Amino acid sequence: MKILKQLNKIVFKITLILFFYNCSFANEPIDIWKIENKNVINKENSTSNINASNNLNTNTTLSVQSSSEIMINKEIESSAIKLAGLYDPAQNGLKIDMWSNSDGELIKSILNKNLNRNLSEFSKKILDIALLTNSYIPTNNITEEEFLEFKFNHLINKKDFELIKEFLINNSEVSNKNKLIKFYSEYFLSNSEVKKACEIFNISGAITDKYLNNFKIYCLILEDKKEQAQLLFDLSKELDEIDIFFENKFNILMGYTSKDEIISDENILYFHLSHKTNYDFNYEPKMDSPRYIWSYLSSSNILKNANSFEIENPEDLRLLERATHENVFDERELLDAYKKFQFNITQLLNAKDAYKLLPDYEGRALLYQRLLLSVDVEQRLSMLSELYKSFQKKKLDNAFDNEIKVILKKIKKDDVPSNFTTFYENHTDNKLKKERKIKFNNKKIHQSKLLNYFLNKTSLPKAEKETNDILKKIKRNKKYIFSTKDMILIESLKSDGVKIDKKYSNLYEYNFQFSSDIKQMLSNGELGLLLIKIVDIVGESNLEDLDINTVNLLVSTMNELKNVDLRNEILIEVLPLKV
Repeated sequence: MKILKQLNKIVFKITLILFFYNCSFANEPIDIWKIENKNVINKENSTSNINASNNLNTNTTLSVQSSSEIMINKEIESSAIKLAGLYDPAQNGLKIDMWSNSDGELIKSILNKNLNRNLSEFSKKILDIALLTNSYIPTNNITEEEFLEFKFNHLINKKDFELIKEFLINNSEVSNKNKLIKFYSEYFLSNSEVKKACEIFNISGAITDKYLNNFKIYCLILEDKKEQAQLLFDLSKELDEIDIFFENKFNILMGYTSKDEIISDENILYFHLSHKTNYDFNYEPKMDSPRYIWSYLSSSNILKNANSFEIENPEDLRLLERATHENVFDERELLDAYKKFQFNITQLLNAKDAYKLLPDYEGRALLYQRLLLSVDVEQRLSMLSELYKSFQKKKLDNAFDNEIKVILKKIKKDDVPSNFTTFYENHTDNKLKKERKIKFNNKKIHQSKLLNYFLNKTSLPKAEKETNDILKKIKRNKKYIFSTKDMILIESLKSDGVKIDKKYSNLYEYNFQFSSDIKQMLSNGELGLLLIKIVDIVGESNLEDLDINTVNLLVSTMNELKNVDLRNEILIEVLPLKV
């Protein structure tokens, strides 16, 4: 009996996967990158299916033997999947085997170092191309699961949900995709966007995760597909994958029962179901409540108003600070609460020392009040610095990250004492830079009208004529000294096909050489590894802050890859005179 029950579970599991797998992919878009692989798989499967069908009786719906054959075929199909990505390799001068010859240990080392860095926009763009270009998955010292994990983490860090959807649609057969599905669905559910949370299940394909399976059952009910929900629930229950909490909530949602007051915050789905099935829902978050709890309470408008927090209650104030840190309340509401504290004149005059003797939240209130009373710039900066450190110490940085900029904006940079310059610059909002226009200077090649070619304002033949005209003038002016930027510009023109007259070919000597490791990557076709190596080199630096040798390396690499768009972006950011 025990063996029979296990066999029944296998049969149910296979039926469940096949049923929802077929339903999910009925309207799936064609992925041109997988056509070749699928044809190979289909040929293998067609042979095995013919053999299997000869062994089946007409009255047999599903036997243990056919089940195992299906499982074997599934394994063949899974193992044949070698492609994962979105972008056409040719789009960026890459190849479909851009990772095939690379050492997985080196790939893992570079990606582990850089995925969680505060990368510059250019580095992010390169990493995007490296990880999301459609390519074969590397196999040397790295598993498929490890490499896909890097892709998934990159997509999650980007928080580009349309891109996640596109990836799942075009890579429906990749393994371990549950992580992406869970991130997508939980994000929108925590923000009370239930329809958005459920839409991912319509394009995600087969699901093998118990939690996501429950999520899908709930979404089927919401979409008024109760028969499918019931079938999926029954199959899952047969496999012992339904716990008592979800079963109770399922019965209420299906209309079988009417009351259940149990609240669970085990995960965002259970918390949401607790809210939706309990008419008297009441939940008080704690200091260590997960972020999704705060987001859900805020977006569902079921968290008490900031004004209702009592300053006499330490737990209330700490909760208010945490909620502000989680962006549930506006920072001004927290600061207004700080104003309600009563301090004596001695405490206010000696705030920098006195706050250390008070509970942390009360100390922050004292520092803020003293800040408001300060007129001297240095004293204001001193109080502001102490207040920020206090927030930072308790890992509540977000509770004060906007207001600190507002306060500093009222202080002129010229009035800031030298001992607070770094603090001032680190917390002043300098992200919005005034767009500067290019000013051409034909006395220098790298600032001349030749830049119009890289701005896509001049054709290649015209750029060729202008280049030779400028070189002709320079040959007459023997005092002109070619800078590295000049050489970078001309070499880029030559890379695109501009022909320099022989009489000007000896005007300068260009000695750039790729390092041995990059030479090897180029010769071995290790273009994926080369891209993440560039990410590692550029890191957090903006293009305009890079030294000329690094700029030369980047431009030469893009010329080698024939990636004109990225090459032009670098040149236009680094070479021109801007006013």
